Amino acid sequence: MDEQQTRHTLVAVLTGAGISTDSGIPDYRGPNGLWRRDPEAEKLVTYSHYMADPDIRRRSWLLRRDSPARRAKPNAGHRALADLERAGVPLRVITQNVDGLHQRSGLPDRKVIELHGTARKVQCTGCHARSEMDTALERVTAGEPDPACPVCGGILKSATVMFGEALDPVVLGQARAITQACDLFLAVGTTLQVQPAASLVDLAVATGSRLVIVNAEPTPYDDLAEEIVREPIGSALPRLVRRIAAESGVPIPSGELEQ
Repeated sequence: MDEQQTRHTLVAVLTGAGISTDSGIPDYRGPNGLWRRDPEAEKLVTYSHYMADPDIRRRSWLLRRDSPARRAKPNAGHRALADLERAGVPLRVITQNVDGLHQRSGLPDRKVIELHGTARKVQCTGCHARSEMDTALERVTAGEPDPACPVCGGILKSATVMFGEALDPVVLGQARAITQACDLFLAVGTTLQVQPAASLVDLAVATGSRLVIVNAEPTPYDDLAEEIVREPIGSALPRLVRRIAAESGVPIPSGELEQ
């Protein structure tokens, strides 16, 4: 990437579970991912099983209560992207993650598109009312194994897109619009095996964006990338961000990225 190419460009970043592993949140589809270690665990986040089986819902609530994501803090990868945005580089993050760590790192909500929803909220499957996850988990801790919607008594679920559910078309439309408008597309910590998120890479390349992939394992889109980074995200992404910022004329002091 030379200075002429990257100055005043829009950077779109698609992030997957790999960016959050340094925060103590395990990935799902990697070599040691949860779905590979325990295929039965997929039922806990599959809509049809969740709606049909009270025991699945009870186990799902315990999974949410005990999830390391509740205690996780942003890591160097999250902070690097927030630093890039604060430096003035036009940036949008499109994330497959539901942990909210991009926002906690300092990125404004309007700069983050959550393709798969958020685990910070719960939603009623009947009336669609939303409330805080922490409030629902307080009820679980108090002895309600499957807390019902306080508005209509319907079944509550996390405000995430479960297996078997479609992505919100408005959210997906926003992600596609950003992808079509960007000049540089980074795919960070994602296996690029889940659709329609992975299709954003095709869209980015088709509309002339340059593609950089930062992921430990090969992806189906490696042949389309102008650069592939296999190093750990926690060190590779801050270095890449510093380079993008410098080439954009807004260098970030090295100490800031190392905090």
